[in-house]
Amino acid sequence: MSAPGAAEPRIVFGFHAVLASLRADAASVIEIFVDEARNDARAKDLAAAAGKAGIKVMRVSAKRLDGFQGGGRHQGVVARVLPRKPGHSVDELLETIDRPLLLVLDGVTDPHNLGACLRVANAAGAHGVIAPKDRAAGVSATVSKVASGAAEITPYFMVTNLARTLRELKERNIWVVGTDERAEKTLYEVDLPESIAWVLGAEGEGMRRLTRETCDLLVRVPMLGAVQSLNVSVAAGVCLFESVRRRTAA
Repeated sequence: MSAPGAAEPRIVFGFHAVLASLRADAASVIEIFVDEARNDARAKDLAAAAGKAGIKVMRVSAKRLDGFQGGGRHQGVVARVLPRKPGHSVDELLETIDRPLLLVLDGVTDPHNLGACLRVANAAGAHGVIAPKDRAAGVSATVSKVASGAAEITPYFMVTNLARTLRELKERNIWVVGTDERAEKTLYEVDLPESIAWVLGAEGEGMRRLTRETCDLLVRVPMLGAVQSLNVSVAAGVCLFESVRRRTAA
């Protein structure tokens, strides 16, 4: 039983997410449950990694694994993990970075979309993801599973006032570039600085008015086919990797 006021453990499922939790902060992993029917190399490697970290691994039935909150496609492994302690603030993170590459999500409340965004942000080498506390999904078992381990290692900041945070980024000479389907120019037609925070809104709704007005620049992803919009994680990937491409070329 948790002590009064103690953080409640959350459920992490899937091999990628559980291994990422072990690598990122083994002390946060309370226990791991593995399907008793799995005796393959992947399950044995996980058990060995947990054993080295002193983490208890229990063999249980698939039915018991199915009963954990979050359920879904657990791949035969579930872990109980203490929530990550709040990491560095955005300011503290930026003090250690020369050319920040950030992803800002305004209104992304679907955990599958957040997980996919964290995954693509990590793949692009983004230094952090920022979202408003009042309009964003938090890190959950579903987010961890979709993120394939990125949720455990990618800094995710939920801020009280997004517009104020964006203004503070601008004060640090970080360009705040928003994506808007109504923008005159595409992201391929404009000069983009190396220090950049890409701002994306939820699919359909887009960014809030104040968020849009705070941006230094608005661009659009060119849509050449019949569809009119992209999933937010796909759009995030297009934008982040355009920054990666330009950095590499430079």
